[in-house]
Amino acid sequence: MPLVVGYYNLEIRIMNNPYPVKWRLAQFLELLWWKKYLSDKPESDYLNWKREYWKNFLNCISDVLPIHNYSNILDAGCGPAGIFTILANHQVTAIDPLLDKYQHGIAHFNPLNYPQVSFFSIPIEQLQAKNEYDIVFCLNAINHVADIQKAMYRLADSVKTGGYLVLSIDAHRYNFLKYLFRLFPGDVLHPHQHNLSGYLQMIGQYPFTILKTHCLKQSLIFNYWVIVAQKTGHSL
Repeated sequence: MPLVVGYYNLEIRIMNNPYPVKWRLAQFLELLWWKKYLSDKPESDYLNWKREYWKNFLNCISDVLPIHNYSNILDAGCGPAGIFTILANHQVTAIDPLLDKYQHGIAHFNPLNYPQVSFFSIPIEQLQAKNEYDIVFCLNAINHVADIQKAMYRLADSVKTGGYLVLSIDAHRYNFLKYLFRLFPGDVLHPHQHNLSGYLQMIGQYPFTILKTHCLKQSLIFNYWVIVAQKTGHSL
């Protein structure tokens, strides 16, 4: 049976909470956003649409990312309907600091529907899984974390040598807007504001080879990118 551990609680008092107020506010607003976004969407319709979305996502990177049956996979920052929803033939771990909130507040997320997945309600920074996973997905999540350098280290460390790290991110198109968003709360759901080269530099701190960068969607301020990297050695 999947395990949802109520490890992190947004109601912990500020004085006892090790995470920045900016991050906790972003997490609180993230939960509100999901509840509002899903409030008028029938469960089966939304989940069917989301599964098709993830299948198309994988098709975009299938030339560099082999997914074999029974691969050991991590879905980091999975949300209530992450890529775990289409990985029925794999051993999957899914983590997100809001999973306990999703389980009790969003009908679209039911861990019992995914017997192949082990769920843990923890932030990426608390991941402890050295050289464990064949594939680590962190999809539209790395700019939601409290400590992006620590989170990137945890992700890199959890990939087996020869395994793959897959990031998808909203990356700034213009440097002046990147710096402006860092100064003013123009995007409160995302505590970290970077362009594509910034994310590539973070990955470059670790023994990975970039196999593919692909723009999935263009918009006025951000472009939505997926990055596929293969681990070529042991993390520091």
